[in-house]
Amino acid sequence: MAPPSQNRHTRAQHIIAIIAMNRPYQLETVTRACEVLRLFRDERHDLTLAEVTEMSGIEKTAAFRLLHTLEASGFLRRVEGRRYRSNITIRSRRTVRIGYAAQASNTPFSDAVTRGIRGAAAKHEFDLIELDNRYSASSALRNAERLVAERVDLAIEFQTYERLGARIGTKFTDAGIPLIAIDIPHPGATYYGIDNFRVGHLIGQTLVRAARSLWHGEVDEVVLLEESAAGSLPRLRLEGAERTIREALPGTGRTVHLNTRGDFETGQDAVRRHLRNTAAKRTLLASINDPTILGALRAFQEAGRQDLCAAVGVGAVPEAREEIRRTDSRLIGSVAVFPERYGQAIMEIAHDLLQGRNVPPAHYAEHELITAQNINSVYASDFLVGPAILARSQSG
Repeated sequence: MAPPSQNRHTRAQHIIAIIAMNRPYQLETVTRACEVLRLFRDERHDLTLAEVTEMSGIEKTAAFRLLHTLEASGFLRRVEGRRYRSNITIRSRRTVRIGYAAQASNTPFSDAVTRGIRGAAAKHEFDLIELDNRYSASSALRNAERLVAERVDLAIEFQTYERLGARIGTKFTDAGIPLIAIDIPHPGATYYGIDNFRVGHLIGQTLVRAARSLWHGEVDEVVLLEESAAGSLPRLRLEGAERTIREALPGTGRTVHLNTRGDFETGQDAVRRHLRNTAAKRTLLASINDPTILGALRAFQEAGRQDLCAAVGVGAVPEAREEIRRTDSRLIGSVAVFPERYGQAIMEIAHDLLQGRNVPPAHYAEHELITAQNINSVYASDFLVGPAILARSQSG
């Protein structure tokens, strides 16, 4: 079996060959010049001679002569460091087909990712084939098989189950289809998503500050709301949070692990059951995401124990932002990872993979802690519509 890098390079040459199909009356030299021009994705992208040679498969001397001729004719220009940049933008005659399997179609986070991917695909003039994994392992496997059968040029996989990563990754690797995996790593795929340990450390720091402010640093319990199906990497968020708390507050009481499905209802139910069996009066809450932490807070409110906890979420979804703005809320903050921005970053990676370029194995989404102090500057657009309307618009 050819290594993934070789498969990507071969597929890049295949795409270029399709775009510049050999027809009667075509001049080979002109066709090659067009192939070179198409390597420059826009007027800001620059390449070296070595990169053009590697990506196009054209012999170095011939590639140099083509670059020199295109520069002399005004199609290219030289920039710093012996690099070339295009003076024109070419519309592809062959649409690149991107397969995208969404995590689900009924959650704010997944829907924001999907909208971003749609917009970025349109901007890049990619044909997007969308499927819905429905938070289902069987659906995720079927959708992966369907995208392989469709012979897409590249696939983007957003599914929850770590245990499926190897099976899904192998399907695309065997088919020679580059794969980008969102938030859950898949062997052979390029990862894009949350830097889980750094986000977890930030959650821990925020909870430590809250404990010192509310209870002089005394903590009876740390409750971690997990999602076992997501596997070990997302769990790093909670491990990082707990480690940070215990290093800063060594007298902290016990840690309680509660499993959920990553949604409001199971978060609420898990904490309801826990509260029946604990007398803790100072509890720190950390969760895999915002819906779960909001469910946990609702359980504390129902029990009349809201003032006995402090919580931090992940995602800064509209419902969490509305909660943070409440003056009596115990949601201290949420780490925003800006799912609406995933699409553009992922499509940039997709473009590089399709061109046969070497890309880092992991790319991390930007993140920022959102609190009552900065929420109105980071999310000033929330005031353009009511929170309920915003939440509905981001959940489909």
